[in-house]
Amino acid sequence: MDEVRVICDPLEARLLPPEPGRAVRVALAVPTSGTLGMMGPAVLNCARLAVAELNAAGGLLGLPIELVLLDAGRPPRTVAAELSELVRAGAVSAVVGTHASDVRVAAVRALRGRVPYVFTPPYEGGERAPGVYLLGETPARQLRPAVDWLVRHRRARRWALVGNDYVWPRMLHRAAVAYLRDAHAQVVAARYVPLGALDPAPLLDLLARRRVDAVLLTLVGSDLAAFNRAYAASRLARVPRLCAALEENGLLATDGDATGELYAAMGYFGAVTTDAGLAFVERYTHRYGWQAPVVNGHAEASYDGVHLLAALAGRAGTLHPADVEARADGTTFTGGRGPLTLRARHVDQPVYLARADGLDFDVLHAF
Repeated sequence: MDEVRVICDPLEARLLPPEPGRAVRVALAVPTSGTLGMMGPAVLNCARLAVAELNAAGGLLGLPIELVLLDAGRPPRTVAAELSELVRAGAVSAVVGTHASDVRVAAVRALRGRVPYVFTPPYEGGERAPGVYLLGETPARQLRPAVDWLVRHRRARRWALVGNDYVWPRMLHRAAVAYLRDAHAQVVAARYVPLGALDPAPLLDLLARRRVDAVLLTLVGSDLAAFNRAYAASRLARVPRLCAALEENGLLATDGDATGELYAAMGYFGAVTTDAGLAFVERYTHRYGWQAPVVNGHAEASYDGVHLLAALAGRAGTLHPADVEARADGTTFTGGRGPLTLRARHVDQPVYLARADGLDFDVLHAF
């Protein structure tokens, strides 16, 4: 495959914008620092793989794609301002973002629909801003069936909700309260902790005092890994946990889990052995080797995000936001998860419930 140019300094990208007709630059906003920084290497690898494939097939609108890497692990306003300046300077023509929802909210306000923006992770739902296209799982697709399954199969009636303190956990918890009520279960404890400021001890003490039957975790990144390590070593280890953002990379950061009661709901796991999934992992391994950062849901979504952007541009014949918007609905492309179609800005896709088994996941159900 052809090499992919990645510009790691946004200032360089602004000072040296692409010559007209020579390349299309796409901003790749992904955390490379902070609580979510551990997702960066695999996300970048998967985005580069998608660009290499597209460039080998003729590029985007007949031009080679270049990536401009932004660290989305910084404060949302900082990331949003940098994206806005890149667009203003003509340094990028589109954005693919694999980052937290608070960054997305700030970026949407700053970009104001001036370029197409593909957002790839699970998110809280409800985004309708012009020019924004969403790959991620929403609560009704991701959370509701998983909660129902645990209520039925693990008799989980008394729930605790523990998450980081920003928009995605808060909105998921609001949805979870309704889903649990419908399933004749209840929330007996809820806590939020700032990103990067996790102390598991008081949280574990609270859960033990409230005699919970299950815990919904909307912690992310290193906070989620630290909590899961402490939880597995505590007297609560056999009480089920359901994670809304746990994937293979996060499981490795947790040092694996042998409790048999750590569950995750995501739109992609490497253990889902579809033809498309197996082929994607084979291409990734061929390009980066067996010791590359492990393929996971967040990283695979960045691969799909780049392909969705190319499909949107191909369908519209341009990256002009209004033209892309007019033709977006019904856009179909094939990613690492297989054929996907965009409807009302969102991608239709299955969601899987998996259980941690050491350093791997055992996929239990497709919803």
